[in-house]
Amino acid sequence: MDEPLQQVPLQPAHSALSRRGFLRGAAIAGGGLIATGIAACTPGTAANWTFGPTVNPAASGAPAAPISPAPSAAPSAAASAAPSAAASTSPAPSVPAGWTIHDVNARDKVRRYVGNLAPALKGIYGDAAFAKLADILGAADNYPQLQAKPAFAQVPQLVLNDILNPLTPTLDGSIKVFNLTIDEISQQIDELLPPLAALGYNGHWPGPTIRVNQGDRVRAVFKNNLKETTGVHFHGVEFDDFFQDGVPFVTQRPIVPGETYTYEFTARNAGSLMYHSHHNATDQVGRGLLGAFIVEPTANPVKADREYVWISNDSLGGFTINGHGFPATVPVLAAVGESVLVRFMNEGTMMHPWHLHGYTMKIVARDGHPLGSAAFECDTLGVNPGERFDALIKVDRPGLWAFHCHILPHAEGADGMFGMVNTLIVVPEKAHVDAIVKAITA
Repeated sequence: MDEPLQQVPLQPAHSALSRRGFLRGAAIAGGGLIATGIAACTPGTAANWTFGPTVNPAASGAPAAPISPAPSAAPSAAASAAPSAAASTSPAPSVPAGWTIHDVNARDKVRRYVGNLAPALKGIYGDAAFAKLADILGAADNYPQLQAKPAFAQVPQLVLNDILNPLTPTLDGSIKVFNLTIDEISQQIDELLPPLAALGYNGHWPGPTIRVNQGDRVRAVFKNNLKETTGVHFHGVEFDDFFQDGVPFVTQRPIVPGETYTYEFTARNAGSLMYHSHHNATDQVGRGLLGAFIVEPTANPVKADREYVWISNDSLGGFTINGHGFPATVPVLAAVGESVLVRFMNEGTMMHPWHLHGYTMKIVARDGHPLGSAAFECDTLGVNPGERFDALIKVDRPGLWAFHCHILPHAEGADGMFGMVNTLIVVPEKAHVDAIVKAITA
C-alpha cells in the first residue's frame, strides 16, 4: 500500500487469477458493492470466493478466535514501548521465492486491514484493478483473513462510535448538558494484541466527541470512577471565568475518586478543540484521558462533505491514531467529487508529520482559528503536541492512498507497517462509501 493505485487503463497482472475462479467468485450478479460489501461483513457469512487449496489458518498468522478483553492490569514499561510494532503471529508461513519473512509479515498486516471487505473492491474499482489488488494481496491463497472483519472493525473505535452513538446533550433551559464518566478501561491497540490497562471517558479512548455551536452555554459533568484524582481541561477554550479552566491547584481542587465535578462555560471561540486531563497529565493523557471538543462556527466558510477526527498519541500502546495502531486504524473514506475535512489533534509528546500519498491537503485552520487567505497546501503536515490543524482534501481520483506519520520508526518496522499508518480510500460513488460504512458497522 506504499504505492497508490494508478488510474490509467489497467490490465490484470496475472490472467491465471481468472482461471482460479477469482473474479467469478467475487462477482455477485445484480448485487454490486452494496450486496457484496454488506454480505462480506455480516458475522457468520463467508465471502463467496474460490481460489484453490485452503491453507492452514495457523500458517497464515490468523488468530483462532477474537481476543476477549482481559481484566485491567497495571501498565508496564514494556507495554508502553510500542507493541503494535511487534504484533507477533503464529508459526511462520512459507516464504515465496525472493521474499523474506519481512515481506510475508508486511503483507499479513494489509490483509488484516482489508479483511473480508476485499470482495467489495471489485464492485468499486472494476475487474482489472481488482485483479491487480488481488495479486498484491495474494488472494489466490484463500488466506483466513478473508473470512474475518477488518482489524479496525474488531475493536472499539472513536470514528465508528461517533457515527453509531454520538454524544448528545440534554437541555437545562438553553444550557447544553453533557454527562461523562472517567473510567478505568481495557484497550486493544489492535485485534491481535492483548488489551492494556488504560483510562477513558465514557469507557472509551479517545472519549466521545463533544459537539456544540459557537455561543452555546455548555455544562460538562464528569463523574470520577478512577482510584486516583484527576481534572479536566478544555484545551483551546477562551473562558470568561478562569476557574473553569480545569487545572488542579491553579483553578480548582482535584476531582477525588467517586466525586462529580461540573464545568460550565460559554463556547466563545469556534474550531477544533480538545478535552483532556490536566492532572498527572503525562500519565493520565498518555493512558487515554483525551477527546475532541468541536465548536461549530456561527458562519463557516469551509464546506466539507465528510469529516474525520484524527487524534494522535505516543505513550501507552506505542504510536496510535484514535487509540489504535495499524492495521486497526479506521480509513478515511470519500467519494470522487467530495471534500473531506480531517481534524488533526496531537495529544502526545512528539511532533508527527502526517504525509498523504497521491493528494494535496489544504490547511484551512490552525488551533481552531481559520487561516483564510493564509491557508496553504501541502502533502506533509507537522503537528506539534497540543496543536490542531484542519485539513481539507478534495478528491477527484479513486484509489487506495497511504496516509501516515513520516517519522518512519513511528510507521514501519521489521514486521511491516504498524502504529501511525492509515489510508485515504477514494471510491467512485457516494453509495460505495455508505455501503462500506454500513458493512463495517453491521
